[in-house]
Amino acid sequence: MVGSAFTLEARTLGHEVLGKSSGDLDFTNREETFRELREVKPDALLVAAAKMGGIVANSSKPVEFLSKNLQIQTNLIDGAHEAGIEKILFLGSSCIYPKFAPQPILESALLTGSLEPTNEPYAIAKIAGLKLVEAYRHQYGHRWISAMPTNIYGPRDNFNLDTAHVLPALIHRFHNAKISGAGEVEIWGDGSPQREFLHVNDLAKALIVLLEKYEDEVAINIGSGHEISIEELAKLIKGVVGYSGKIYFDESRPNGTPRKLVDSSKIAKLGWRAEVNLNEGIASTYEWFLAHHRIASSL
Repeated sequence: MVGSAFTLEARTLGHEVLGKSSGDLDFTNREETFRELREVKPDALLVAAAKMGGIVANSSKPVEFLSKNLQIQTNLIDGAHEAGIEKILFLGSSCIYPKFAPQPILESALLTGSLEPTNEPYAIAKIAGLKLVEAYRHQYGHRWISAMPTNIYGPRDNFNLDTAHVLPALIHRFHNAKISGAGEVEIWGDGSPQREFLHVNDLAKALIVLLEKYEDEVAINIGSGHEISIEELAKLIKGVVGYSGKIYFDESRPNGTPRKLVDSSKIAKLGWRAEVNLNEGIASTYEWFLAHHRIASSL
């Protein structure tokens, strides 16, 4: 999702985009990854590949979320150093912040408290990636940077019900309920957690800005600046999909982090801001899902 949106934005601006996605190359294979980076040797490398998922996937497969992400990012970052790549932009995630970090979350909140247990393995892997980028800056003087985007959604998202994040999972579930005529859609938690969502096209524009203008060691936040409760998100998606049944919140299930709004004032000073309205973004994402239903359901 991120790689495709970034490629389109970069090419629109006249940049040449090289290399392969995780669907074409196994980034857990260190030798293959190193060889690819030596052969391509771009001016800049966007490290967006990762194993991702929602609460269920993170809770049931912590080994994969920790081990595979450590392998992927370490191979890419070490390989970039070996290939002499001038600039890296490593993508972390807002889930690396403490569960009860003050809101909106400043970049300085990193490692100041305990993580949310349901995604701790993934968060630890991403923190390790940020620290590896910092280490290379300190030891070798590389102009490498990191960014921490909030919850991303949009075309080519992962809609697989076993592994998807909340927004694409809800689109898929409400769609299935509409088609099957189910009278109710069950959602984990009580619906109270607040989340911030960013359309992938806005993220792509932000990444271009960072590659052109950002040089600091501190990983920078990227967010829309707007938050919505899971309950209100569910109602919004229900309306977009056109589902007429009921919503049931299972309060015996975990909520996850209660609130997660990042402070994006630093990137705003570089001239970037989110432009895609959440309602419009969900509508266009659902249109993509409908047009690619078979593929989207297996992602």
